[in-house]
Amino acid sequence: MRPRLPCGRGISRRSFVVAGAGLAGLTLTDLLCADAEKPKKTSPKSILNIHLDGGPPQHDTIDPKPDAPEEVRGPLKAIPTKLHGVHLCELMPRVAALADRFVFLRSLVGSTGFHDAFQTQAGFHPKNIESVGGRPAMGSVVAKLFGKPSDTVPPFVDLMQGRPLVRNSARPGYLGPAFAPFRPDLSAKFPRELEEGMKVELQRGAARPSLQLDLVDGLTPDRLADRQSLLEQFDDVRREVDQSGTMDALDQFGQQAVSILTSGRLAKALSWDDEPESVVKMYTPPASKLDKFETGEDEHSAKKLLLARRLLEAGVRCVSVSFSDFDTHSQNFPRMRKLVPIVDHALAALVTDLSDRGMLDDVAIVVWGEFGRTPKVAKDGGRDHWPEVGPALLAGAGWKAGQVIGATDRIGGRVTDRPVSYEDVFATLYATLGVDARKTHLKDPSGRPQSLLDAGQVIRELV
Repeated sequence: MRPRLPCGRGISRRSFVVAGAGLAGLTLTDLLCADAEKPKKTSPKSILNIHLDGGPPQHDTIDPKPDAPEEVRGPLKAIPTKLHGVHLCELMPRVAALADRFVFLRSLVGSTGFHDAFQTQAGFHPKNIESVGGRPAMGSVVAKLFGKPSDTVPPFVDLMQGRPLVRNSARPGYLGPAFAPFRPDLSAKFPRELEEGMKVELQRGAARPSLQLDLVDGLTPDRLADRQSLLEQFDDVRREVDQSGTMDALDQFGQQAVSILTSGRLAKALSWDDEPESVVKMYTPPASKLDKFETGEDEHSAKKLLLARRLLEAGVRCVSVSFSDFDTHSQNFPRMRKLVPIVDHALAALVTDLSDRGMLDDVAIVVWGEFGRTPKVAKDGGRDHWPEVGPALLAGAGWKAGQVIGATDRIGGRVTDRPVSYEDVFATLYATLGVDARKTHLKDPSGRPQSLLDAGQVIRELV
């Protein structure tokens, strides 16, 4: 017998239509079964959350320290940006040229120190309120607040690869699997092999379902519609004796599941085959002669942000993406010389593309990782974990761009001005959606109302 969903509804015959349409693991109806009560007001804004997997070094990205001792600054130079007096690492020339469209947050504090993207997805420690299911990722909250049965694309799409904990970081928490993200399998487009130890870690962790967004062979949209019509006739009798409204709710979510599959809108967004060659080229950095680290990205990976733009353009409200691998305990500088220019190129292409399409003010972009890196370079050339402070970039959303927020000491190890927490960033992201995260509450499985954030203030410099 099929278990009941956390949202308290059973599964009718209708779910088997969707299961037969080729979804692995949970069916679309499972994922869409949700409380139909939604806010009356919505916002046109959407969220793009870019995770720099492993913890990006602040010194070798947006907070270079050219006057620090050599064992801190390393061999990389600082370069001027479009903003007077503001410098970035030499590996980010394209973002430097577009600095007036970015916000450089040099004082991100409050890291839990975990090699996990959960804090950059939810703003909380991974074990917060674990007894009732844990906190939901922001994308899952967006799905809860703004998703509708009539949607032809899911509200939340997770493209994160990275290490095992990153692959399972966009969790729905106490909201249950109805609000889990859609996680298409990107391995064919962007191979991201795990180290052997990480494969064991992934096996120990929660399963990560992949969703096939095509109909199985032989099942055409017309046949699927015929099956749905037949099941509706079978369900008529049950509906007549159902006083709870469960059948009506299942109809809505079953319809959305069929709508997503038959519209092809999401599947189309996950391919760039119909993009002009000039646009694809814009998202393709020049080939590098530097070796790619075992779990790192190559130049092709910059097109992850092209897929993200296409998803947002198709109507997805929240997209999460990751770039690997910033976990540079050794060979920090050779690895950053390969990886940071890829991210630099991808971010510059994204902001330019969104601006050209008139979309930039409607997309809130945040780029960050789980923590920063040690000021002092180790003997083997690595930088270790440094939860004291980390870097972040913000763009879009109509925010006041072209500024630096916060400052660190002369070696980039401690915040000396304007600390900003992960919760502050999330309060700001929620505010762009028209949501007051401290005053908005959702019920956990025990029926207790939970605020979206326990702390955090909107970053005043942005609004």
